[in-house]
Amino acid sequence: MLLKLDAPTPLEYFASLVQSDEQFPLLETAASLAQDEYVDLDVQQILGDVDQLLARLKRRMPLDAPPLQRLRALNQFFYRDLNFGGNVNDYYDPDNSYLNAVLRTRRGIPISLAVLWLELAQGMGLNAHGVAFPGHFMIKVNLPRGQVVIDPFTGQSLSREELSERLEPYKRRSGLVDDFDAPIGLYLQVAPPRDIIARMLRNLKEVHRTQEDWARLIPVQDRLITLLPKAWGEFRDRGLALAEQGHTARAVDDLEMYLSQAEEGLDIDAIADRVAELRRARN
Repeated sequence: MLLKLDAPTPLEYFASLVQSDEQFPLLETAASLAQDEYVDLDVQQILGDVDQLLARLKRRMPLDAPPLQRLRALNQFFYRDLNFGGNVNDYYDPDNSYLNAVLRTRRGIPISLAVLWLELAQGMGLNAHGVAFPGHFMIKVNLPRGQVVIDPFTGQSLSREELSERLEPYKRRSGLVDDFDAPIGLYLQVAPPRDIIARMLRNLKEVHRTQEDWARLIPVQDRLITLLPKAWGEFRDRGLALAEQGHTARAVDDLEMYLSQAEEGLDIDAIADRVAELRRARN
């Protein structure tokens, strides 16, 4: 008997990647985000392209090179030889979040550049991690003599003073001053892979929401809910996008899920009114 095995949908494939925090393939998961936009995308090709870059980089280094030498070689290779860098001309282009496009154009935003850089760094045996710094994703490397924090947008290493300066606007907006101030180390904690993917998706979400591109926003919300199944605000946001697209029944389901779980949300009354409005429109 012949069995026909259907290929998983992009969302099913994504779900299979994000099941476990212990075995979370950051690069593959990040690469898979582009499947909503590039329907014929071969994620394994992206992984192979990055492997080839790593092989090129390794050929430049003796096996016993100390960590600082490996770090300098990586930055030379990534930022100067390959000319990766921030897309300063079109920062809010969705392609900046899609690794296939970043590999092609060598332009991205901090977090997409960081994901590629981290894969190379870890392949070089460096103790490197992503950092969920407010407003601007960072990378850090632990070396025998201390820690280096790097802006993945430019490749620049940042001093404690420069990091504090970048934090000031965020602290003022958030009221984290004087008695509520926190040490800078609090802002330099390692970002787990699940948090990195959530931040990438929320960057895409903000781009599509600002452009009122509900058709593209809904698949992003599907992924966020798959990734963070108890992030009730994502159900609300998907429901509102579904309503904009005329998918009333699904919108009501999502909004009612939000209402049943987010009992202290400041927008509970507004969302309840929206559900009532959708129900009237459906009847």
